[in-house]
Amino acid sequence: MDFIQEFLDGQDLPLQYLLLAGIAVSVFFVVLGVSGMAASDDTAVRRMRVGTISSGHGADFDLIQGDNSDPHGLLKAFVPSSQRERSKVGRLLKQAGIQRKNAIRSFYLFRVVMGFVLPAAFVLALALPSETQDQLRIAGFLQNITWLNALQIVTALMVVGFYGPSLWLRYRIKKRRQAIEHSLPNALDLLQVAIEAGLGFDAAMVRVSHEMARAAPEISQEFTILQLELQAGKERQAAFMDMAARVGIDEVNSFANAFLQSNQYGTSISTSLRRFATDMRIDRELRAQEKANRLPVQMSAVMAMFMMPVLLMICLAPMVIRWINMFG
Repeated sequence: MDFIQEFLDGQDLPLQYLLLAGIAVSVFFVVLGVSGMAASDDTAVRRMRVGTISSGHGADFDLIQGDNSDPHGLLKAFVPSSQRERSKVGRLLKQAGIQRKNAIRSFYLFRVVMGFVLPAAFVLALALPSETQDQLRIAGFLQNITWLNALQIVTALMVVGFYGPSLWLRYRIKKRRQAIEHSLPNALDLLQVAIEAGLGFDAAMVRVSHEMARAAPEISQEFTILQLELQAGKERQAAFMDMAARVGIDEVNSFANAFLQSNQYGTSISTSLRRFATDMRIDRELRAQEKANRLPVQMSAVMAMFMMPVLLMICLAPMVIRWINMFG
């Protein structure tokens, strides 16, 4: 105890920072103990744990995902126990292109870690000596911070650290959907050329996925996953519907339906692909024309909002000046 007291006296740390550190450590051990008490180790579950299955790793995904079973142990404190909530987050992760094993648990753990790391980094910056703060060029920002401001900043950092990954995930989903929408017509053209050259549909998709790995890695990843699922024995209709659900855009859903209908009724898949790619380009052109036609209306509202006060000033300024000269 004397050694610890001498060490703390030598560090010249304020009492408030030591109190914050003690509270943080206490909360961590309380959560750890409660989660350990809540963990259950059922006998049946223990008997089923006969070993682990190792899966092959691809460039950006794992085909064998494993089950999203209920979390055990310390994970119960971070991962929600609701299967619906975990399925929703898992679907969003797949739409973002994150196909790794245990991606749901990693995502929730990353949110919790960021929610603690950012406030801890700020408190650590406050606890640094003034010389170190001057070297890091943060002394001017930290010297005028009160306890109320520090509490507000810590709360804001916790919110940013916890909800920031969710915003990043939605942004990545949006960018990935746009990339797939832009690259899908070109992929369908290559697929049509490969089929007309004599390749089967599965071989053509593998060829297209390899050719577009650099130019369009998103659509290449989806085609690769589709082929791996088909090779693993999954039904063709289920594999295409799962791909449409993973991507989450109407064009891929229409592509899956067009291929399944062509396969069911025996029509030419090459003709269907050519027609579908042409329709996609026409739809893209129509959307661009729609945005161009909306632009004058949007600009007129902005121009009216900024130009109307100027026009009123120009029209009313001579009258105001005349009234000032007459009655002033």
